Amino acid sequence: MREQLEENLITRVNIGDSLTRTAWRYPTKEALVDGARRYTYRQLNEQVNKFAHALLALGYGRGDAIALMSGNSAEFLISYYAMAKVGIICVPINLGWKSHEITYVLGHSEAKAIVVEGHLMKALSPSLFENEQVRDVIVAPGVASAFDMEPSNRNFYLFDEFVADKSSSEPEVYVEDRDPLSYLYTSGTTSAPKGVVSSHLAVYLESLGVAVENKYDRHDVVASMMPLFHTAQLNGQATPCIAVGAKLVMMRGFTSDSLIDVIEGEKGTLIFGLPFMFRELLDNPRIEGADVSSLRIALYAMAPMPDALLRKCLEVLKCEFTLGFGQTEMNPVTTVFRPEHQLSHAGAVGTPEVNTLVGIMNEFGNLLGPNESGEIVYRSPQSMTSYLKNPEATKEAFKFGWFHSGDSGYFDKDGILWFEDRFKDVIKTGGENVASIEVEKAIYASSDDVAEVIAVGLPHPRWGEAITAFVVTKDGRQIDKEELLRKVKDRIDGFKVPKDVIFVDQLPRTSTGKVQKNIVRRENSEIFN
Repeated sequence: MREQLEENLITRVNIGDSLTRTAWRYPTKEALVDGARRYTYRQLNEQVNKFAHALLALGYGRGDAIALMSGNSAEFLISYYAMAKVGIICVPINLGWKSHEITYVLGHSEAKAIVVEGHLMKALSPSLFENEQVRDVIVAPGVASAFDMEPSNRNFYLFDEFVADKSSSEPEVYVEDRDPLSYLYTSGTTSAPKGVVSSHLAVYLESLGVAVENKYDRHDVVASMMPLFHTAQLNGQATPCIAVGAKLVMMRGFTSDSLIDVIEGEKGTLIFGLPFMFRELLDNPRIEGADVSSLRIALYAMAPMPDALLRKCLEVLKCEFTLGFGQTEMNPVTTVFRPEHQLSHAGAVGTPEVNTLVGIMNEFGNLLGPNESGEIVYRSPQSMTSYLKNPEATKEAFKFGWFHSGDSGYFDKDGILWFEDRFKDVIKTGGENVASIEVEKAIYASSDDVAEVIAVGLPHPRWGEAITAFVVTKDGRQIDKEELLRKVKDRIDGFKVPKDVIFVDQLPRTSTGKVQKNIVRRENSEIFN
């Protein structure tokens, strides 16, 4: 048994080991800034090791699932890497979820413990009552000094005390390359989120691939303003940057002022955000006099950058721009829309990332040629392992020997990928994935006068896509729009509530009676522009 462990420790692929290697290469280099707290790589790695030993001391180990409910903080990364080193599966909790969603994810993942910031305890408590298997609650400082420790039938530990007397030595635990690293939950075509099982190998290779594609190195200083509970920030930025020894500056959300402060104060070289964030940055009067000369590259995602905004960004920020395209199931980056293509192929999503083979497939499993539209499919070791406890969805996603994205697109004559539409009616708004059927159900439930409703995403300069509901009322009845939206907000998360409700007499249909959402999107594409 010891011989097997020793061999595993030498040859394994483990996300936690990427931090260990960086800490041994650059022990005194600054790794992480979280407010007034600063960590070198040695200090960060020691805290990770202490937390890993603390989890082991409670009896947790390889294959156990532990949830993580935190904003961008040192404790988030310490928890994530500690779990990785000892084979525990991390289950990040989206801070925008309502109680019923948190309850579902805790139960579905069979999480036995949770790391939670103190100020989030009130939001977590109802879900703890519904999930008795969550026996240990480790409370991180967060942004508040006081918190409620109910329900009382749990074991509660304060984060700092939990690790205080633990060893900072490297934990030695057998973990296989394709063991689960995380369960990341993503919305699909139904309201129940699907758990994406991601392996150490998949995320490790994706991290190195992103570092190669974007030329990350130890000199980079990264403004971490997108939420770490999303794969885009976690695996598209944090894990690649830690692998190469860059410095991460934690930001609890985005404001243009705070971003300027990080760029100037920390000499930021790398920023990653949504298109609307760059618009707000340029609209800030401070930007004219700000010293942004340290910026090397700006990354964006979730939506193409409007051409006029991109050109102004290039002029003002004077750095390269690139878009990362992909999805949670691919951990996440599959194509990179490179700096040299930004102006010549505006609106495209780029060329395949180093680890990923990208194809366009028809419904019969045949690969298509240039300028032929079909489903975007992938072959890559970055792919998810499966959907948790959902063999039917996994089989469907992996049919014909490719991973099926559910997205429609085509390659042009230059070999550049263009995204056209989503086969699955998922709306990407402000960096969140929203199932249109969930919005529709909430509207139906909010008014008996709704005869029919569809929800679609329409292009929006701030949100990427704005959730928009098209409603046919019963017998032409009148519905108060604002009252309807208030009732909808009581049923679903705020970011899922439509930005507008448009009342129509009828909806376009196919000959078989199916509503044609594509026509609705096309005919109303300029509403918010």
